[in-house]
Amino acid sequence: MARFKKKKSKPTPEPEKPEKELPKEVKETVPDVEKPETESPESKPEPQMSDAEKSDKDKKLNKLFWMRVALAVIAGTAATFIFEDIEGEERRWASIGFMIIVFIVTIIIAKGMKMQLPSSDRKKIVTQAIGSYIFLYLFTWIVSYTLVHSGSVSTGINI
Repeated sequence: MARFKKKKSKPTPEPEKPEKELPKEVKETVPDVEKPETESPESKPEPQMSDAEKSDKDKKLNKLFWMRVALAVIAGTAATFIFEDIEGEERRWASIGFMIIVFIVTIIIAKGMKMQLPSSDRKKIVTQAIGSYIFLYLFTWIVSYTLVHSGSVSTGINI
């Protein structure tokens, strides 16, 4: 952020005249920009990653993605059987809570993978495959529940 020197003259009056007609005093009082004395940590550029580090980071993020996809399918199917005894609205909320707990476990596992991510990519541990995880979990939970309970409901459709 630029720092300005303090003005030594009085504040300029409301501009009633076009800028071309302003006195020279006013034009000369425009503050000069000072260079920062020390660079702040936010303004320093990120260190560049080598190709090997990028490849390792991409492999770990890819591994995290597929781990979440697999866990979404497994947890969605397991939720059908785990929450079998719960009835009504409580079953839905218990399953959603289970989904969130499994996702938090994947975050802990991802932190244990010791990925060397730049500070701008720290969110990737949480956001990597979150959409796929949620939709696959819900999809497999609904499909497995439907398949398990399809014989108990008389719909007129023979399977």
